[in-house]
Amino acid sequence: MLDIKFVRENPDLVKENIKKKFQDKKLPLVDEAIELDEKLREVKTEGDRLRSLRNKTSKEIGALMGQKKFEEAEKAKKEVADINDKLLSLEEDTKNYSEELKKRMQVIPQMIADDVPIGKDDTENVELEKFGQPIVPDFEIPYHVDIMESFDGINLDASRNTSGAGFYYLRGDIARLHSSILSYARDFMIDRGYTYYIPPFMIRSDVVTGVMSFEEMENMMYKIDGEDLYLIGTSEHSMIGKFINTINEEEKMPLKMTSYSPCFRKEVGAHGIEERGVYRIHQFEKQEMVIICKPEDSMKYYEELWHNTVDFFRSLDIPVRTLECCSGDLADLKVKSLDVEAWSPRQKKYFEVGSCSNLGDAQARRLGIRLRGEKGNYFAHTLNNTVVAPPRMLIAFLENLLQADGSVRIPQPLQMYMGGKEKIVPVKNKI
Repeated sequence: MLDIKFVRENPDLVKENIKKKFQDKKLPLVDEAIELDEKLREVKTEGDRLRSLRNKTSKEIGALMGQKKFEEAEKAKKEVADINDKLLSLEEDTKNYSEELKKRMQVIPQMIADDVPIGKDDTENVELEKFGQPIVPDFEIPYHVDIMESFDGINLDASRNTSGAGFYYLRGDIARLHSSILSYARDFMIDRGYTYYIPPFMIRSDVVTGVMSFEEMENMMYKIDGEDLYLIGTSEHSMIGKFINTINEEEKMPLKMTSYSPCFRKEVGAHGIEERGVYRIHQFEKQEMVIICKPEDSMKYYEELWHNTVDFFRSLDIPVRTLECCSGDLADLKVKSLDVEAWSPRQKKYFEVGSCSNLGDAQARRLGIRLRGEKGNYFAHTLNNTVVAPPRMLIAFLENLLQADGSVRIPQPLQMYMGGKEKIVPVKNKI
């Protein structure tokens, strides 16, 4: 959410930013917000004037009574009563104007960074760099569900019976591989100086509206019926929410955190076969990284965050590339965002396995996350990025490390989490 003072003083810049995001329908919101802000400031000024007048008049009543000027005292009392009636009306106006202003300010998008490429949607995102050599082997790479089934490692039919589409049972070596990747990701980030957290998996609505846009909320979040609770779509939501309405010491910045959680998402819409199986699902697990820092440091940590993900995937011999999100593909709270994509030998293309975002002070402003420095209190900057999100990451892992005989090679960093195994072998007789 932008500072209303910034909007008031820079309406043309805010409108140009909206145009860059191809959201022209939101242009009227800028003038509406400025008009509501003006009315709000007027009623607040009038309220301050009336309260000052009421205090002055109330003091005069005592003096008049002491002088036995009862008629004049009664007249002053009536003036105070009239002022109180006006203040009640002004307080109602203040509440209404504040609510209407907040509604518009929460929909006006964050100012994007100057170097964000301009484009309408994700088809215009820009490739930045490739890491590792993408290889297509001289043998066929099966569909990822078929690879998992060769290990008797997945059961989608049973999960449809218990939960519906978009869920899964993992079993045996595939389930162990899933958990091993998360354990390795946890230790990988701890070794890089991030504090490990397991946060709440449900959050209240005031946290939800603080960490994401209404559009994201509608498309992602599951609401708990009859309670003010939502299932989290990522642990970033809980981790940023942890600091709601806090003042944090500037000297303790940055706060570097890595958090594990299950994630729950609606994932609305139809998807092709490659996005079925365990690619686009309603429930998955993820290791996340979150940073809260001083505004002047946020771009430096943005670079650190996405490099962490690249280094993690490369340590497991998976080729990746970075893709900068264009203006039209940025969620409204984001200043800048980059996707990390893994190579798929089967599809002969890259697909998304992580997303790194700098949200500037958008979340901090909504949630009241401040830093205390020598010059006073100010809003922090927040950033987040995916370390790894299996089982989607399993697709990249299995495709890239599959051997001609159907076995899957286990890279050295993961072997300790897999009981020392250097490879896993398909089962011969499925149960």
